[in-house]
Amino acid sequence: MTRYLISFNDGAMDHIPAAEMPDVGTASHAVVEEAVNAGVWVFGAGLERQRANVVATDGVVTDGPYPETKEVIGGFSIVDVASREEALAWAAKIAAACRCAQEVRELIPDAEQDAMLRQADR
Repeated sequence: MTRYLISFNDGAMDHIPAAEMPDVGTASHAVVEEAVNAGVWVFGAGLERQRANVVATDGVVTDGPYPETKEVIGGFSIVDVASREEALAWAAKIAAACRCAQEVRELIPDAEQDAMLRQADR
């Protein structure tokens, strides 16, 4: 299985009237429940708007996001699926529920990290 990041940009849902946001929440939670029941859901969350910090290699903290950044992630989901096509299918469900386009990116596998997580679960 391969993990994929499915994300959308901050502001991508600004076109949705406030009165419709409960419906969007209900629809998106239904997709999450479907993904959990299918055994592909890893994690997901919305992100606080523009509340980022940048931590430099020397530990100095500045307000972020990076100054040259034009777009920042507004929310994300991580699914663990057998193929890119399956990740795209889940992204389509999330896009419909959230009423905004989703970006899909494959995460680089890290066997050493996975082994550490398995060890920690024991």
